[in-house]
Amino acid sequence: MKIGILCYPTYGGSGIVATELGMALAYKGYEVHFISSNLPARLDITNPNIFFHKVNVQTYPLFQYQPYDIALSSMIYRVVNLYKLDLLHAHYAIPYAYAAFTAKQMLKEEGKDIPLVTTLHGTDITLVGQHPSYKHAVEFSINQSDTITSVSESLKKDTLQFFNIKKEIQVITNFIDNSDFDSPNDCTRRQFATDDEKILIHVSNLRPVKRVGEVLTIFKNVHKLIKSKLIIIGEGPDMEIISQFLEENPELIGEIRLLGKVNDLYKILELSDVFLLPSEQESFGLAALEAMAARTPVISSNAGGIPEVNLQGVTGFLAEIGNVEAMSNYTIKLLSDENLLAEMKINAKEQALKFDLQNVLPVYEKMYADTLATFGK
Repeated sequence: MKIGILCYPTYGGSGIVATELGMALAYKGYEVHFISSNLPARLDITNPNIFFHKVNVQTYPLFQYQPYDIALSSMIYRVVNLYKLDLLHAHYAIPYAYAAFTAKQMLKEEGKDIPLVTTLHGTDITLVGQHPSYKHAVEFSINQSDTITSVSESLKKDTLQFFNIKKEIQVITNFIDNSDFDSPNDCTRRQFATDDEKILIHVSNLRPVKRVGEVLTIFKNVHKLIKSKLIIIGEGPDMEIISQFLEENPELIGEIRLLGKVNDLYKILELSDVFLLPSEQESFGLAALEAMAARTPVISSNAGGIPEVNLQGVTGFLAEIGNVEAMSNYTIKLLSDENLLAEMKINAKEQALKFDLQNVLPVYEKMYADTLATFGK
């Protein structure tokens, strides 16, 4: 089977899932074509079954904003024609499902057609997609897809609530490749903390929805009672909030490590004791799952699909969005009880194994086969 994957190339959840899925399919012998504005961050382009097609936008003085959607549709059309693709898989409704629909229409003009799978990841539904500028186009492109999937039950519920969707939505959860955590770790805790200190960690793109200010407040509350360090991994617009916090709390400057973007994320997660995720919105909580795969319990909000991943009192603790006091108290409780911490580390890994790539990949393969069968190919 020849599959075209349309995705964002960045470190965000949708891009990571699309890339990991495509690589897993390629390792099984499928021919996978990635179509994006840049090479996806984690893509192993050396695999002979993986192809990358960069969308180039022609600059022109008349355009205040470059027409990426048109260039994307044209590239999809060209790749389908040149490589005889069997199926397109759009990760994120905007702009990929919309652009894929346009490409399908161009193909139909030539008597050709190709099935389109659209996977909904989160903010394409809960945030961007609901804006009046985009809502009707998002709703239309989702309904024009041949198969629709979402990464959590919560996101499926939100989609059906906010949009008039006329087709069934199949939930296929995000996943983690637990084998990534089996390699030796050449990092040590002493690189980040002393033997008597606990390590708290937060990983995100530091957008407002991640509520990094609450991460800092939770750490400040914990640090008053427990010797600890905070590691923040990621870059984004709310870096200024961190700088302002450190200016107001100079005594914590030496207690917080800002690492920016990190390629060997798993190695640092394995050294951590608690993962903080007080997000306002999370369609699934892939960052939490990655932490749990590294045997790190999660203290989180109960936003979106997080409760489907982080189990209250089992793999960590959840609190209402914005309840910093509760999340602080849960963190203190966990770090103050070595037996509870050890138990939750074990539970976190067991939960992560349920979302292993080897369990989820066959579900995607069956969905592709069912889509092709229904489409008549």
